[in-house]
Amino acid sequence: MDNHREPADIEELLDRIEAGSTDRSHVSIGEMMDSVGRRTFGPIVLMVGLILVTPLSGVPGMPTLMGMLTLLTLGQVLIGRKHFWLPDFLVQRQIPRDKLVQGLEMLRLPARHIDRLIRPRLVFLVKGFGLYVMTLACMIIGVVMPATELVPFSSSIAGLALMMFGLAMISRDGFLALFAWTIALAGPVMLVRIA
Repeated sequence: MDNHREPADIEELLDRIEAGSTDRSHVSIGEMMDSVGRRTFGPIVLMVGLILVTPLSGVPGMPTLMGMLTLLTLGQVLIGRKHFWLPDFLVQRQIPRDKLVQGLEMLRLPARHIDRLIRPRLVFLVKGFGLYVMTLACMIIGVVMPATELVPFSSSIAGLALMMFGLAMISRDGFLALFAWTIALAGPVMLVRIA
C-alpha cells in the first residue's frame, strides 16, 4: 500500500488505518498518522473526523487530543512548514485496537455510499483562498474541541464537519465543502436548541 500518496476516499483511509494496526493490542496516534500519510493535511483532518464520529469520541480526553492534533497540524501548514512537528505525548497516545477496528467497521457502509458520490467539482472552493478559509474553519473547530467534552454528541458533530472538510480537500469536491460548511455553521445552533 502506497502511503506516499493521499488516500483517494474514505474507504481507502479506513483500510490504511486498519492495516497499520495489525498484530498489536493498541495503536498510537502517530502510527495512524503514518498509515494515512503525513505529507498533506487533508488525510489528517479526515482521520481526526473519522475518529470523532465513532464511539472513540467518548474516550475521556479524546476530543481534546483530536482538537490539539488539528490545531497544531493546520497551524504549521499555514506558516508554510513542509513537515509536521507534534509533541510526543500526542503522537504516543494509544487507543485499544479492538475499539478502533469496531469504530472503523461501523463506518464501512456509509463510507462506501459517500465515496460513490464524491468527485472533483466546484474546485475553486477547495483551492487557493477557499482552501485557506477551510483550514481556518478546521482550526476554529480544533480550538473549541475541548468544550465538546462537556456537551453530549457535540464532538461527533464537530467530527462530521472535519471529516467532510478533509474529504473535500483530498477529493477536490467543492460541493462536499459546502456540505461541511453547513454542518460547521449549523452544529452550534443545533446544540443550543438541544440544550
